[in-house]
This record gives sequence, C-alpha cells and structure tokens, in this order.
Amino acid sequence: MLTRRSILWTLFVIQAICCTYFLIDITYDLVLPSEMAGLADSDVVEAIVTIALFLGLAFSASELRKLMRRQDQIDDQLKVASGAFAELLETRFAEWDLTEAERAVAVLALKGYSVAEMADLRATAQGTIKAQCAALYRKADVSGRLQLLSLFLEDLMAETLVPT
Repeated sequence: MLTRRSILWTLFVIQAICCTYFLIDITYDLVLPSEMAGLADSDVVEAIVTIALFLGLAFSASELRKLMRRQDQIDDQLKVASGAFAELLETRFAEWDLTEAERAVAVLALKGYSVAEMADLRATAQGTIKAQCAALYRKADVSGRLQLLSLFLEDLMAETLVPT
C-alpha cells in the first residue's frame, strides 16, 4: 500500500527526472548549436523555464524535507502524550484504589460511552454499571463524568508533555 509519504517522494522523483531531461536538453542546445547561427528564441525561453523548474524543484525538496521532519515530530509528540495519558490514568486509578471493573468503566466513561453502551460492552446490567460509576465518582471525589474528565485534562494541561 502506498503511503502519502511515498507518493510525495515519487512525484518529486518524477519532477527531478523531468528537470534533468530539460537541463540536459538546454545544455546540449548551448554546447552543440544547430545549423542556425546563435540561440533561437525558443532556446532562451526553454532555458528560463528550465531554471524556474530547477528552482521550484529545489524549493519543493526543502519544503518536503521540512514537512516530513515536522510530521515525524508530531508523531513522536502524539506517542509521548498518549503514553503520558495512559500513565496518568494508571496513577489516578491506583490513588483512588479502583477495582478492575471500576477501571474498565472509568476508561469507557472517559471515552464517552453511555451507561447502556458500557453495559453492552461489558455484558453486565445497566444497574451494575451505574453502581460502578457511582463508586468511581465517589472515590475520585467528583460529581460526574465531566468532572472526572476535567481532572485528567487539568493534569495534562498543567505539565509540559513534550519539551519544545
């Protein structure tokens, strides 16, 4: 399967081949002029277009490298943030002394699932999920799902996950 990165580099290589062809052609025209004396107007235009193509290719290469580097940096930051959030979840769950069932319900609640959806996913009754949510909120000292989520958002926003 072709990735976006490989498609961009393939297009860049095709442009580089075209640029090389035109550079060779204009060099050939300059070194071995045809029977006509001097350069034809079309040769001058071709040289200008070739130079513009070469400059565009150089700029594209620079920008493509920057974009790829930035994408790699963003991917790394996302991995750090994801790992930090998972670590934060585990720390809070341990502090609150949550059972395994309460931990699972907490994760589902943070993901935005309704009580009915959580019950279906966990193959338990809605009453059980409600009781587990109530125990979770009591242990976390919050009044509901939004306050629970805000605890984690505050923790994540208070710390710099990725040094810049």
